[in-house]
Order: sequence, then C-alpha cells, then structure tokens
Amino acid sequence: MEDGVRVLHSASQLLTLAGGPQRGPALGNLGMIEDGALAWRGDRLLATGLTEEIIRRFPGADLLDAAGSVVLPGFVDPHTHLVWAGDRANEFEQRLRGASYQEIMAAGGGILSTVRQTRAATVESLVESAQARAWRMLAYGTTTAEAKTGYGLETPTELRMLEAILRLEACTPLRLSPTFLGAHAVPAEFAGRTQDYVRLLTDEMLPAVRDWWMQHAADRRLPFVDVFCEAGAFDLAQARRILERARELGFSLKIHADEFAGLGGTGMAVALEATSADHLVHTPAEEIAALGRSETVAVALPCTPFGLGETDYSPAGKLLEAGACLALATDLNPGTAWCESMQFVIALACRRLKLTPAQAIAASTINAAAAIGLQDQIGSLEPGKQADLLVLDVSDYRHLGYRFGTNLVSKVFRAGTLVISHPAQGLAWTSPTLTPSSG
Repeated sequence: MEDGVRVLHSASQLLTLAGGPQRGPALGNLGMIEDGALAWRGDRLLATGLTEEIIRRFPGADLLDAAGSVVLPGFVDPHTHLVWAGDRANEFEQRLRGASYQEIMAAGGGILSTVRQTRAATVESLVESAQARAWRMLAYGTTTAEAKTGYGLETPTELRMLEAILRLEACTPLRLSPTFLGAHAVPAEFAGRTQDYVRLLTDEMLPAVRDWWMQHAADRRLPFVDVFCEAGAFDLAQARRILERARELGFSLKIHADEFAGLGGTGMAVALEATSADHLVHTPAEEIAALGRSETVAVALPCTPFGLGETDYSPAGKLLEAGACLALATDLNPGTAWCESMQFVIALACRRLKLTPAQAIAASTINAAAAIGLQDQIGSLEPGKQADLLVLDVSDYRHLGYRFGTNLVSKVFRAGTLVISHPAQGLAWTSPTLTPSSG
C-alpha cells in the first residue's frame, strides 16, 4: 500500500520536459511518453513512465484517469508586472490614433501614469486587484510567475509593492518570484535629473529593499534586481551602475534590453552574468552571439510588440542558431500587454517567432524556469521536483500553438494539490483498485 501517493494515468501524451534547460537547436525535446502516468506524494514528484508500469509500481495509490488527455508541467511566466493599480485603456486608444509608446511616455503617460495610481493605492487594494489576475493566470495554466515592482519609483511605494507580492502569494496558489524594478522609469519629480535618481537607487533604495527583505522574508532568496535599459529610461552606464551595486548587495540580476533600440544592454547582461535578458527585439548580432555562449537566458515577450501593434519581434531563429537558452513570458502589464495567458504567448510565438509548438512549450516550462533560477525545482516532470502539472482538454500537444483565444487547460495541480478544475471536463479521482482500460 502506497500511503498518500497519487497517480495520474492514461495520458495520451505525458510531456516530461526532462533533462534540464534546452539550448539552441535542441529546443523542443518534450520527453514525451505515450499512454503515460506520473506519481507524487505531497508536493513532490516520485516517478513518471508508462501507465501500466506506474500503476503496478504504486499499488493502492489514489488514481486519477487523464482519459487520453495531454499532461505537462505547469507553465512558468518569467516576466510579469503583476501588481499595479488602475488601467491605461485610454492610452491604447491614443496608440490606435497614431501616438507612439515613447510619445505617450514623454507626455507623462505610460509607466508614469500607472506610478501615480499605484502610489495612491494601499497594499490591500494592490493585492485585491492583482488577485484576480493571479487566478486568471492559474486558470490558463501558469503555476509559477515572476512579479516585478516598478510602479512606485520611490522607496515607500516600492516596499509596499514587495509586501503586496508576498501577500498575494500567501492568499493564492500561484508561486511568485519577486523582482525589484525601481529602475523602471525616471519619476516625474526627477525629470531632467536622471543621475540624481540613479544615486537614490544605489544609495537608498537598494539597501532599503535588502534590509526590508531580511526583516520580512529572510528564509527566502533575495529578489532579483531589474533595470529598463532603453532610450528615455536608463542608458547603458546608468544601468550598469545600478546592476553592479545590486550585485554588491547580493542580488541576482535581470535586464529589460533592446526593446526599441540596441544600446548594449544584452552584452552588459552577459558580462554581469545576469540570470536573464528580456525583450531582445533589436539585439545586435554580436550580442546575440555572446548570449549564445553564456548562461544568461534570453526571454522573448511577443505580447509586447503585439500589444503595441509593432511588426518586429525577438529574432528567435538567430538566438537559437547562436545556441541561446530561449524562454517565453507574457510581460503582463497595464500598458502594452494585459495578458494572463501563456497559451496565447505560445500561439503568438509559433506565428511571429516561428517556433514549433514543441519549442514554444519547452520555452514556457523548463527554459522559463531557468529564467528565474528555478530549473532545479520546477519546469519539468521529474522525480524530486515540485508536482506542478496541467491536464489539457486535448489528446495532442500541438493544439497548444495551433489554437488560440480559448482555454485548453482542464486541470491545474500546484504543489500536488488540485487548484483549478474546469467542470466541463469531468475528470475525477477513482477507486484505488481501478486498472487501466485496454484502450
């Protein structure tokens, strides 16, 4: 008798994504087991294999019949701005009338509009609004997400955002990986004085974040530190100063780079051994080559150019040719990409980045986990890893990418617990004595 063991069996395709992050042309190895099954106890995976083999190995386990569905790891979304107040629907209309992102930002809109609304919000209201987004992410199959600050641009509000992220994780099943993004934009009160704001970041805000974290979450790793290295935000020298100071304080690094212009941010991220470099739409060829030789994960955010109506997307083919580790993310935010669905990201990546469904799935699971430094814990279905998994309402994984605008997820398990169950799918726990059918 296997006390406390659960077995999900009879998957048409069990996608394990086993073997670690996938680089370059190797991207797309799904580790697929037809008529597959997996076993877990508590929040940890015990085994994967053929249905007959796993049921025989764990007699008396609680059984769940996947009924010929696809089973795969929970999606990991490694770049989101999950916590904010208000919306920017008016700016969407402005862009439709011809205003550029940079023009809106220069006129006090864009990020600074959300900053004003977020500064006026309480922690409670930030958690309440983000909670609805978190549950939508879960419903569409995301079980772990990175979550950035960056709509405070002052010490008190940035710390409130960190508190909101921790509270949000405590009141939803979604696992969160926090990132401090005080260098998201130059706040209005520092207009024309970017160097002064950089000094505030390095001398006050970064130490304050570290001290606050050690008081409130000392049992967890420090947040990442991110910088928006872009024209109109922080130039290369300013971004380097912020990131080097963050590294001195023990933070791991990320960067927004090359969204609108190649300023050298990707090459700097590689030199500083950043965990990831994100956006990468206009990355120069020599920096793509450097990225391919490094451990820094390239994170493509196809919803952002889609949301802006742009025609240029991350050059996924060139990144893979260079040997890079490519991940996908939503860039969930109120201005350019209000999208909670990694399924839509996969569909968009297949069309605009020319990835196959298998490549897009790997970039949304094991490689996305590497983009937040959690590849040893999540992102694949392997013994010892966390039991984060999805059951799809299809029998072929290629429906991810092929279909869009609908939700193919019928069940979401987070840390071994069923947290989302769409009732139309009718899967249910069955008797421990159940044996698989001959079909």
